Amino acid sequence: MSEKSADQPSVKAGYKRLLPVGRTTRKSVLIADRAADLTITIGGLLVIIAVFGILAFLAKEAVPLFTGGEVKKEQSYALQPMPGLIWATADEYQTIGLRIAENGHVDSFHVNTGRPLGTRELDFGGDVATAIGATNNRNDMVFGFADGSVRFAHIGLAAQVLRAEDMPKGLTQLTDEDFTDGESVYRRIPGNQVRRIYIETKVAAPEQIASEGVAIEAVAFALGGTVERPTRSYVTFDAQGVGRLTRSETRINLMTRAETVSSRTTTLPVLPAGTVASKVLLTAQADQVYVGIADGTVFRFDTRDFNNPLLAETARLTPEGVDLGVLGFLIGDQTIVVGGADGSLRMYFRLQPDNAGTVDGYRMVLARELEAQPAGIVAYDVSQRRKSLVTLDAAGNLWFRHATSEQVLLRLKQHAPVGDDSLKLMLMPRDDGAVAMNAGGVVDHWVFYVPHPETTWRAIFGKSWYEGYQEPSYTWQSSSGTDVFEPKFSLVPLIFGTLKATVYSLMFAVPISLLAAIYTSEFVHRKVRATVKPMMEMMESLPTVVLGFIAALILAPIVESWLSAVILGFIALPLGLMIAAYVWQMLPPALALRLNGIPKFLFMFVVIAIAAWLAWLLGPSFERVFFYSDFKAWTNHDVGTGTPFMGLLLWPAAFVVLTMVFNRTVGTAYRMHVRGLGRQQAGVLDCARWLAMALASAGLSFGVAMALTAAGFDPRGGVVDTYVQRNALVVGMVMGFAIIPNIYTLAEDALNSVPSQLRAASLAAGATPWQTAIWVVLPTAMSGVFAACMIGMGRAVGETMIVVMAAGNTPVLDWNIFNGLRTLSANIAVELPEAVIGSTLFRMLFLAALSLFIMTFVINTVAEVIRQRFRKRAFQL
Repeated sequence: MSEKSADQPSVKAGYKRLLPVGRTTRKSVLIADRAADLTITIGGLLVIIAVFGILAFLAKEAVPLFTGGEVKKEQSYALQPMPGLIWATADEYQTIGLRIAENGHVDSFHVNTGRPLGTRELDFGGDVATAIGATNNRNDMVFGFADGSVRFAHIGLAAQVLRAEDMPKGLTQLTDEDFTDGESVYRRIPGNQVRRIYIETKVAAPEQIASEGVAIEAVAFALGGTVERPTRSYVTFDAQGVGRLTRSETRINLMTRAETVSSRTTTLPVLPAGTVASKVLLTAQADQVYVGIADGTVFRFDTRDFNNPLLAETARLTPEGVDLGVLGFLIGDQTIVVGGADGSLRMYFRLQPDNAGTVDGYRMVLARELEAQPAGIVAYDVSQRRKSLVTLDAAGNLWFRHATSEQVLLRLKQHAPVGDDSLKLMLMPRDDGAVAMNAGGVVDHWVFYVPHPETTWRAIFGKSWYEGYQEPSYTWQSSSGTDVFEPKFSLVPLIFGTLKATVYSLMFAVPISLLAAIYTSEFVHRKVRATVKPMMEMMESLPTVVLGFIAALILAPIVESWLSAVILGFIALPLGLMIAAYVWQMLPPALALRLNGIPKFLFMFVVIAIAAWLAWLLGPSFERVFFYSDFKAWTNHDVGTGTPFMGLLLWPAAFVVLTMVFNRTVGTAYRMHVRGLGRQQAGVLDCARWLAMALASAGLSFGVAMALTAAGFDPRGGVVDTYVQRNALVVGMVMGFAIIPNIYTLAEDALNSVPSQLRAASLAAGATPWQTAIWVVLPTAMSGVFAACMIGMGRAVGETMIVVMAAGNTPVLDWNIFNGLRTLSANIAVELPEAVIGSTLFRMLFLAALSLFIMTFVINTVAEVIRQRFRKRAFQL
């Protein structure tokens, strides 16, 4: 006791010397800690602000798509009365307006102020026009006369840009920017220049079309052809009800510029007795003639065979008991506009449905019924650029509409007297204004701004019925080679393409990356893992543009040439690895232990190479047996049935079903029997069992496939259909290769972070390494594994260059793995360089980016919620 007591103080003194008595943390450390904490906090807040800033910027650029339009100016003034007013037009800059009377008198006025300008007299030879027809640009027209003749005329407004110093002196000022010499109007424009607007008139000699003295009562006019061979077509109906179609073709000698004109005329089938043609339409190709009468009935003539025109269809296009108000074409001459005396407005397409019941197999189909106006439609005019139009009813309501989006953009009110039959309505060429006038000289002028008439939530995310389509559809097509093209801005095909590319790439990448992560984490030697993991991570450094280039120019042609071998490879590789695994079980334990590690790892690659070689070697035979010797013809439904492919597709499911039945019935007894055998004997027996199960499941799957074929089911037309070289299969393989490193690295780290005590406990309880990996390690690391898959999914959703180069850029809605696709990101990359700043396409691309942003945000949010649930479950183990 005394010795212990004597030693106690010395021990305490030793501890005192070792402990840091009175020591405090240095201020520099505290300051650095606070600075780091503050920096991290500020950095995190700045990241959040940046994300929301990007979101706000995208929304700012996309919101104007849905803001509608605004009226910038509205005025009414009076001109000199013009009896017999039959036509009106204006230039695209809303500078000069023209009025044309039936006697050929033309006068002009300044649109913004109503000030009268110069006049012209058209050479009608003293006759009075009884009918008029014009092209969509309102400048080229044909006049019909009481003597049965017609005269063609060009009456328009031309523009000329001058230098500011070339502007004439002594001009009269009209507005701050406009000046006139009494005939032309000069307007100052940016760049120290002046734009001159002036009148051009040209009237051709009369052409006798009807019998002498029989008046032309209705006429329609169309221009077509090419620059070298322009065509001029017109259809007339005279007072006797005779309809004639005339077509002239002009051939221009490119060397001498001499013109040779050839004309021919055909008589249309006779209309029912007493029918008076009130409205006549002619397509630009002169292949269809539409004649409307007062009660709303429309006669359609098929004139594709010029020498044998047919009365192809007779239909009532207005509601029952409603008279016809207006009848016309939208730009492109495919959509027929029908306005009724009850204010209704309908759009018809000429389509070729099944059982059309007409002479030529086509029928006028009601495609849209727009919002009705308060009173009967009395006048209309269509846009020269879009599928827009203005309609005026008998109560003076002027509505500016867009046909495809079916929305009323502006609702205006006319000031001129209502009910005047001489009323003329025109929509300005740039869709930025409208003018209504009557013979009494009263003019109503509106200036408005409607930048994006074709965009609505329904048009972007719903189905729209476009010209030439048999039914409403989701369509993205932003440009074309013709001026009459209608842009189609549905984002649904792009969103679908994004999901399609993501799904197929994940189907390729997730099994490979997760199995590789499990294998390197749980089974290989640490030296092998130290080599494999860095190599996998280096794969991520490959530029995606290089992968896209390889996919488009190398892989896609190879897959097309060896398609059957590629498909067989998806079967041969897993089968080869399974057979090799059972062969490995049959090896003597000493030999298997000696070869474990790097030799076993290399053996796996040898098996993969042999399986790939066998797939290449047996590819033609596989195609001959299962796909009737021509896989592409089989996908096109040209040969064979869907039984072979369904059998292959159902094989894994049949194997799983038989395995479950086996485990539920004799599984326990079989496992107890195997435990009593040696390693080699157990391996042989288990291999035999597996082969028997594989053969039995193959028989079951092909039996079910034959039953489905007998019931009329065919897998072609869905996931499998017509083959296109650049398709989702190639994209899935290459994009899957690109995202494998992401998923593998994170999943492998998550698996390695599982405490070794859990592995040891599982193995000590008698579980095999594979059972431990699947039932203990993987569930514990599920939150990290799921996060790895979601990060890979995020990479696939936002991938651009691979899908741009290898997907074919076809925005279609089908799951066909052999067809192309277009994703949101690829669409932005392809079309943004061509989009005009502020245009509808430009803003639609920002909306596409916003949609991609929201999709990613929602997917990541849902993924995080699921990950947290996995994490809580892992903590409970």
